[in-house]
Amino acid sequence: MPEKQPAEVSTEASFDGKAFARSLNNKPGIYSMLDRQGIPLYIGKAAQLRKRVSSYFNARPKNSRISRMLAQVKSIDIAITRTEAEALLLENQRIKVHQPRYNVLLKDDKSYPFVFLSSADDFPRVAFHRGGKAVKGRYFGPFPSTTSVRESINLIQRIFRIRNCEDSVFSHRSRPCLQYQIKRCSAPCVDLVSKSDYRADVNDAINFLEGRNEKVLQRLAKRMQALAGQQKFEEAAHYRDQIANLRTLQAKQYIDTAEDTDCIAYAAKGGLTVIQLMSIRGGRNIGSRTYYPSGAAGVSPARVMAAFLGQYFANKPAPPILLLSVAADDQALFAQTLSVAAGKKVQIITRPRTGRAKLLGMTVSSARNALVMKQLSKASIENQFAKLAQLLQFEVVPQRLECFDISHISGTNTVGSCVVFDRSGALTGQYRRFNLKNISPGDDYAAMRQVLSRRYTRVVKEDAVLPDMVIVDGGRGQLKQVQEVMIELGLASIPILAIAKGQGRRVGHEEWLPGWQLSPLRPPADSVAGHLLQQIRDEAHRFAIAGHRAKRKQTIQRSQLEKVSGIGVKRRRALLEFFGGLQGVKSASVEELQRAEGISRKLAEQIYAAFR
Repeated sequence: MPEKQPAEVSTEASFDGKAFARSLNNKPGIYSMLDRQGIPLYIGKAAQLRKRVSSYFNARPKNSRISRMLAQVKSIDIAITRTEAEALLLENQRIKVHQPRYNVLLKDDKSYPFVFLSSADDFPRVAFHRGGKAVKGRYFGPFPSTTSVRESINLIQRIFRIRNCEDSVFSHRSRPCLQYQIKRCSAPCVDLVSKSDYRADVNDAINFLEGRNEKVLQRLAKRMQALAGQQKFEEAAHYRDQIANLRTLQAKQYIDTAEDTDCIAYAAKGGLTVIQLMSIRGGRNIGSRTYYPSGAAGVSPARVMAAFLGQYFANKPAPPILLLSVAADDQALFAQTLSVAAGKKVQIITRPRTGRAKLLGMTVSSARNALVMKQLSKASIENQFAKLAQLLQFEVVPQRLECFDISHISGTNTVGSCVVFDRSGALTGQYRRFNLKNISPGDDYAAMRQVLSRRYTRVVKEDAVLPDMVIVDGGRGQLKQVQEVMIELGLASIPILAIAKGQGRRVGHEEWLPGWQLSPLRPPADSVAGHLLQQIRDEAHRFAIAGHRAKRKQTIQRSQLEKVSGIGVKRRRALLEFFGGLQGVKSASVEELQRAEGISRKLAEQIYAAFR
């Protein structure tokens, strides 16, 4: 554990960084530069803390980004570590947690996907997995994208016929499903394959996922020959087809490297930065992913690459080979730290040769193409924002727009949404949903008022970023509710725009109701600014509907069991856990329902009748 050294909080208007740096020792550790509220502005690592921190406050010129940060620093928090490698790990852990605005940030807050195989079961299933690893089984990955995981699962089903159905479905089948008919499952649910044969297919799937394809091919060839010798030609043909599929796959995806490798390329231009990752596992290209790190403008390529390595591999082991298009800061330290974390030697190579050079070249080309596409997209969105400012006669082009919508059916399960766009596009990580309470069914005005009140009360309280314009889906009534809320919160200076449905509710014929003037606006159907607001409004609508559907589904599932007399919270939970979910309960017989804890014959009959 790092040794904690208390932060020195300045009571003056400005923070005396020089005096603070002189109080430090030259041990390794991390430093967190904090603003007035104690929120980290920047988190960094140092081999020698006094030397590193004092460099921010010496007389040497600083770039504009560092100067802006230092002007906001009111204290510095220090954590001393035993080694520089430990400081590197702690730095990236804290960056992932706090997301400081002046660090280079890997804009990816989702966990990475895995292929899951429930290998402890008699008849294991293969499935897509994201999140914690609480369920017993084998986890293969992480994969760079969900697409690559689904492609791998598709191949496993097509070649090895491993089931992918939920256990609640598997245990209640009486006849094979469609997956068996299209030759993507061997139907273990109805005993059309023996346990030993199915286990052999599972072992082949494991070898395939671990890249040992030749071992799989050898075993399949032996089984095919044995069955052909016994004149079981139909079964032998099945293994012949498996071999052919694997050979075809190898021909399409074979990469000239025997070692698991990640290729990481850097590209930057015009204030935009791209990191492209391509992953090779078992001689197969299992997918690529593009990252657009924030806060990278003006930062050296070596520092951006170091930030990527630290944050990307913070919670996953690195492969034996990392090919980088540019060298990273502290590259030798990264190789050492990643090797310890992975439990094997990790090499970081920046000047590969022959086949590795081709792989890295492909990744660099992909990074450059992604950069061009991002620039075109950014230019298009910036043009839309500029046209919007022109249409609304704003003196300054808005930087941030927030749009609100309400979704319900007959006033039930009402959900409000808030989506956020800036001049780079949708900021999905800042979207918010609101489950609305204590409003009359169908009262859209009260719903809109509650959403806006909850949203901006918190924004004001936390001194968070305010929008340059608020957009609501609705007419004069919704507009009035928003105006009243914003006046109450002291935010009356923020422009508000309501978008009302046009004649016949046709897209492109909406009426804009600006809160700052009485006369409405009717932008032409081909208006660039109109297209931008259509996109934002549609996204708010989609996000609200998705939340409403999820809430309605939960309500329906609860109510179907809740309406059965004698089924309380404890018995309902026991049923759902025993059958693996509501679908299992619905398909269970009276005798099967009785097997669940606390379910008598009479209750089982009532449950059975409730779903029919």
